[in-house]
Amino acid sequence: MNVELAQVTVEVEGRRILDGIDLAVANAERLVLLGPSGSGKSTLLRVVAGLRRPTSGRVVLDGSDATDEPAHRRGIGLVFQDGALFPHRDVGGNVGYGLELAGVGAAERTRRIAEALELVGLPGAERRRVETLSGGEAQRVALARALAPRPRALLLDEPLAALDTPLRERLQTELRSLFESLALTVVHVTHDVAEAFALGDRVAVLHEGRLAQVAPPSTLWAAPADTWVAGFLGMRNVEVHGRTARVTRPEAVRVVPGAGARIVAAERRGATTRLRVALDSGLELDAVSADLEPPVPGDVVAVEIDPAGVVVVPLGPDHGDSR
Repeated sequence: MNVELAQVTVEVEGRRILDGIDLAVANAERLVLLGPSGSGKSTLLRVVAGLRRPTSGRVVLDGSDATDEPAHRRGIGLVFQDGALFPHRDVGGNVGYGLELAGVGAAERTRRIAEALELVGLPGAERRRVETLSGGEAQRVALARALAPRPRALLLDEPLAALDTPLRERLQTELRSLFESLALTVVHVTHDVAEAFALGDRVAVLHEGRLAQVAPPSTLWAAPADTWVAGFLGMRNVEVHGRTARVTRPEAVRVVPGAGARIVAAERRGATTRLRVALDSGLELDAVSADLEPPVPGDVVAVEIDPAGVVVVPLGPDHGDSR
């Protein structure tokens, strides 16, 4: 399914939640909506799903205006953060709920329930009670329920947010493989940068109801649109010069033996360590080390910067830009 939003605006009590959104998602593309809380991500998803009508603008699905089309006619599956499973139904009853509403016969319903559970890695779980499921299993069941009606597009509203880090990372890998095998159009909402980069063919960064940048993950990291996007992605090496800023990616800052700088903080993050380095000039920079025994706070070091990791960008709204 091709999904297009044309000048979509949503206002609530005089406040613009979404402001003139123009966005197109190609058939079988995986687009991630990324942004802080309150940026409009979930509202945009609900507009696509048909759960909220835009104040102005159009929703176009496969070339047809679907702005006034009800949710159940759009051929879209939806997965929420909490899974929203029915406690009085077993797993099979949850997965088959949408099929029942659609009038699918019992034999076909049984077959599709089994098919959907197989897809999400829970074969034979039809008779399990919901309260026996782990957090990850519950989200798999919610995903199976969305997939059972064979939707043309799938929308996911922070489905991994409540899971612990190891489980979230494992499910990210599984989701990516599943989406690739099904060739589904996917729109996935998250506030987590790592999750967005792991799952998205493209990432749409939202800020206060507007699109700050839409690009593949590699482009976002290499060339953020402005200082706000760079900061949201976790880049703190920003030096403002007039109406522009020099952004240095942390992996471009190399800490080597020598003098001229001092380590002020070190945080191990799995295979890498995030370092904060204070230069004698007063400038502080983030750096990344893959060493097994990286420098520790207090160590005197030298700093080398790879010019390929430096980009000059416009000032964003965090620096008073009027965009």
